[in-house]
Amino acid sequence: MNYSASELMTVNASRLLRDGDVVFVGVGLPNLACNLARRTHAPNLTMIYEAGVVGAQPQRLPLSIGDPSLVSGATAVCSMYEIFAFYLQRGLIDVGFLGGAQIDRFGNVNATVIGSYEKPKVRLPGSGGSAEIAAWANRTYFITPHQKRRFPARCDFVTGAGYLDGGLTRKRSGVRGGGPQAVVTDIGILEPDAEGELSLTAIHPGRKVEEAAANTGWALKTAERVRLTEPPSAEELSLLRELDPDGIYLKGAA
Repeated sequence: MNYSASELMTVNASRLLRDGDVVFVGVGLPNLACNLARRTHAPNLTMIYEAGVVGAQPQRLPLSIGDPSLVSGATAVCSMYEIFAFYLQRGLIDVGFLGGAQIDRFGNVNATVIGSYEKPKVRLPGSGGSAEIAAWANRTYFITPHQKRRFPARCDFVTGAGYLDGGLTRKRSGVRGGGPQAVVTDIGILEPDAEGELSLTAIHPGRKVEEAAANTGWALKTAERVRLTEPPSAEELSLLRELDPDGIYLKGAA
């Protein structure tokens, strides 16, 4: 069965979610992954959106965190402040889905600038809620294409904390959240080792370990046994394409 790189990443990201998880959701592929998980193996998934919607059950693809479709059928609607102060910082968020222009060796994420902060080559959208989510969510996941420019050894700017400099540096910083648990790419899956360094633990069908290494800006370690991921099932692809029929986020979907 044919599928695009975006579909492959989204399906594999959805499989990381557990039934009963409370997930801080953004737009784009993470949003699709959560909605797919809720329609398959995690029917009791609770989705929380930054704008203040708890228990969202959108019947169509929301175009932003403030889309009115998120309110219908929701458990509660509150302020953005309450979402961060009473849910995230209290430790009630199981999963935060993040994106960014750069993810480095220790899972730190950059969504602020490329180049120096004072004279950047590119100024990016910035943190939004990602700095808080990276600090306080119990688990953090990323979905991103596996390209060398996206995986430098060190981010040009640390917008959201991963394992900082590795080892105990995250713990010593005082943040409570568990940090990055997985980065899903179009080549495979990276997970942190005991020191917090991202290592290749899984490879997608038809891809090679050498591809992942060639597209990473540091000497990428691999697990002793690199597992092979399962390709998307017909049901997963069908549901995913129903969620995004116009390919707004699943660009290039087969």
